[in-house]
Amino acid sequence: MQSGPDLDLAFAALGDPVRRALVTRLARGEATVGELGEPFDLTPQAISHHVGVLRRCGLVEQRREGTRRPCRLRVDHLTRLGSWIDEQRRTWDDRLDALEEHLGGPEATR
Repeated sequence: MQSGPDLDLAFAALGDPVRRALVTRLARGEATVGELGEPFDLTPQAISHHVGVLRRCGLVEQRREGTRRPCRLRVDHLTRLGSWIDEQRRTWDDRLDALEEHLGGPEATR
């Protein structure tokens, strides 16, 4: 896998509400799959599947600590997604500002 998150995979992964909830939980700190699954009415296998999707797109990493396998959020990769979104927002803000200016400013639309 490349050094950063794959945007398509990451956004597809975050399209699922369970995975978004897992990311939100991991933003508070590390957790095992069992801990991540506590608030859900899902099997441990289903939670593992969701964690696997987040791992494959680079948003989560998991390591061994004896018998535990805590997961943690890859904040650097999440930050890259945020940067991409910010860049798109700036581009569209600039375009909308140019359109408003072209149309004669906010007074012209009244």
